[in-house]
Amino acid sequence: MNKYVSLLLFVLFVMGCGIAIGTLTAPGLWYAALEKPSFNPPNWIFAPVWTLLYLMIAYVGWRVWHMGLSTGLKRLWGLQMGLNFFWSPVFFAAQMPVLALLVIGCLLVALLAFVKEAWHSDRLSAVMFLPYVAWVSFATALNAAIVILN
Repeated sequence: MNKYVSLLLFVLFVMGCGIAIGTLTAPGLWYAALEKPSFNPPNWIFAPVWTLLYLMIAYVGWRVWHMGLSTGLKRLWGLQMGLNFFWSPVFFAAQMPVLALLVIGCLLVALLAFVKEAWHSDRLSAVMFLPYVAWVSFATALNAAIVILN
C-alpha cells in the first residue's frame, strides 16, 4: 500500500474514532453539575488540544507500522489507543469517575512504556508522544481531583 494512503487511513481512523467518541459521550448536565478543581480548563480548550494530539497519535501509529518497528511498540500503540477511546464512555456515559481514573492511570503507564521503548528505535515517535504524556498527566490529575471533590 502506498505510504501516503496508509498515513491517510491512520489519520482517518484515529480522528474518526475520536470525533465519534467525543460526540457520543459529550459532557452533559451530569458533568456540568460536578464540583471541579480550580485548575479545570475552559471547555473550549479540549477540542483543539485533542485534535492536535490525535493528529500526532495517528502519525506516530503510522510510523510504527510503516517503519516495521517492534511488535511491542505496535502493541503499546494499540493499547494506548484502546484505553484512550475507553476513558470517555466510562467517565461521561457511565458516569464512573473512579473507574475512569483507573483507565486513565493505565493509559498514562502505557504512554510512558511506549515512550521508553520508542526512545531508542524511533526517537521522533517518542518525542511526539511527550505532549500527549503531558496532557494525559494533567487529565489524570483533573480526573483525580473530580473524584476527590465529588
